[in-house]
Amino acid sequence: MIRQLLTTLTLSIALSTVALAAPPKAPARGEQGDGPYSRLILRGVTLINGEGAPAQGPVDIVIENDRIVNVVSVGNPGVPIKPEKRPVAGANDRELNLEGKYVLPGFIDMHGHIGGSAEGIPAEYVLKLWLAHGITTVREPGSFNGLDWTKWHEQQAAKNAIVSPRIVPYAGFGMGSEQPIFGAKQARDWVKGIKKQGASGIKFFGATPKVMAAALDEANKQGLGTMMHHAQLNVVGTNVVDSARLGLGSMEHWYGLPEALFTGQRIQNYPANYNYNNEQDRFREAGKLWAQAAQPGSEKWNQVRDELIKLDFTINPTLTIYEASRDLMRERQAIWHEEYTLPQLWDFFTPSRYAHGSYWFDWTTDEEVAWRKNYQLWMAFLNDFKNHGGRVTTGSDAGYIYKIYGFGYIRELELLREAGFNALEVIQAATLNGAEALGLEDEIGSVVPGKKADLIVVDENPLANFKVLYGTGHYKLDENNQPMRTKGIRYTIKDGIVYDAQQLLADVRRLVDVARRSTPGGAQHR
Repeated sequence: MIRQLLTTLTLSIALSTVALAAPPKAPARGEQGDGPYSRLILRGVTLINGEGAPAQGPVDIVIENDRIVNVVSVGNPGVPIKPEKRPVAGANDRELNLEGKYVLPGFIDMHGHIGGSAEGIPAEYVLKLWLAHGITTVREPGSFNGLDWTKWHEQQAAKNAIVSPRIVPYAGFGMGSEQPIFGAKQARDWVKGIKKQGASGIKFFGATPKVMAAALDEANKQGLGTMMHHAQLNVVGTNVVDSARLGLGSMEHWYGLPEALFTGQRIQNYPANYNYNNEQDRFREAGKLWAQAAQPGSEKWNQVRDELIKLDFTINPTLTIYEASRDLMRERQAIWHEEYTLPQLWDFFTPSRYAHGSYWFDWTTDEEVAWRKNYQLWMAFLNDFKNHGGRVTTGSDAGYIYKIYGFGYIRELELLREAGFNALEVIQAATLNGAEALGLEDEIGSVVPGKKADLIVVDENPLANFKVLYGTGHYKLDENNQPMRTKGIRYTIKDGIVYDAQQLLADVRRLVDVARRSTPGGAQHR
């Protein structure tokens, strides 16, 4: 089972030897979603276009089939819109009156597993939670349910035959290989093979420098994207700077970056009784790693930062996935667990010596404090990297460590804000930066004429408060001094098809309710 995979010596070997029962595929789209329309006009919105421009409104956005064809300024805030400024609607056009609402580009989750953590998670659950949180494109790292399974969803999503974001499938390095890959020719042959099978890219966890060099060179020749979790078992041989020099496209999480910033050592300081297969050892010591790196503003810090920027390297930090390390109680008690967490996910999150990321054997105050300090330095590098022109994207890695699909992604936006990104920089990281990293910037990532109609419609201003994007809404007092919750995203538009985000959330609640009723003790899973 995949929960045991990530504690094996190398993921590439495990992926080639462990057979998994694929979870249920997504059902047919049926009657869900309206469109695409031959012509759709979104009337009177305030636009945040994803390219760094400030909000502008009111504007009318004209969409034909699944393409934005015009964005028209139709007036000024606080006064009535003058009809003569508006694009004229034809008899068969569809109009949505959205005055007072905000429109953003569809979000891009650069690290979104459709499944692969707890067993039997239905694809419908994951895909609808993503869309309900405005995620219209997902880079699927590793395809742990099998590349064929992931590609089926990619193809069905491309045809809009299922309710789903766009899927960009990556294969885990070594997946399907009958033996460990230890030679350059083996690496090149595997890369060529995975290209023929239809993968869009490769996720690496580490290998010998010789194998990494051959695999990355071949991947770039084949036009495949590359991403890497620099696993501690291999990071001494290939840290982030090493792999970027070899042609790696993006790093995941933060492993390998502090190691590239070492000055007084080459290897992380491990206690004598450390064992990588002990998950609490692994994560306890990971929380002390940034303290061993060069200090902000030092010569080494600036050298690593500048070289990565020069290499056009992308950092996809997934700050959200490690947040329980610095505040376990917060993650366990998140309000969305009440209605949106499947019982098998809750079981998977529960402390276990067998499960990856369920490392709460005896998590202490001091360990949380160490992780908070770890975050401060990690965030400082991200902000500095961004300020000097580096590309930072957004990813969630949900399905692990108390993170639920969609909800974890919105939390990533909040954490980038904490790191020092201003609100428009956060939106750009979540949209255009991801599109650029995927080579899709001419198609998606911002709201400009010529691009696909991937859009989010929300009642409130997300630049003022990212919490309004959560499926559970924003908690506040209403005009009658009563506590209430806002509704979150109103519509998600993907390929010109308009989905009611609230209906998608209702569908997920029903899935969870059914799962709990059919699971012994399921009603208590929270």
